[in-house]
Amino acid sequence: MNMNENRLDPSLLDPAELDRLMVLVNAEEKPALVGREGLRIELPDPIFHLLVHVIRQMQQGRALVMLPEDETFTTQAAANFLGVSRQFFVNQLEKGKIPHHRVGAHRRVTLKDLIAYQKTRDKTRHEALGGLFKKLKETGHDDEE
Repeated sequence: MNMNENRLDPSLLDPAELDRLMVLVNAEEKPALVGREGLRIELPDPIFHLLVHVIRQMQQGRALVMLPEDETFTTQAAANFLGVSRQFFVNQLEKGKIPHHRVGAHRRVTLKDLIAYQKTRDKTRHEALGGLFKKLKETGHDDEE
């Protein structure tokens, strides 16, 4: 299987291998890693559930990328991650909405801070839409009929 540093491409897995992995997902005994020498290490539940998530994503044909939360992004890469323009992203940095640091003249943002911003942004959007739907319903402009 082709796995460069932090990207796992499921298209290179044999479908039979994915089926065998599903047996692991549905197993009733305590999950464990077993080494070639027979050393058995039981997996803590959070690690097991993460691996189950990885297996399910791979079954759907999705490639997975694993990054540490302190991985840094350029402003362009961060903007791409969030699906916004680079200029909008830089404006958010300048307003202090996203923590960042400088490397020379260049700004860098950690994955952890991008995800925190994304969650806050999505929550704010969801609340705003909820308020809008509530106002529409109060004024009788909903289409429930």
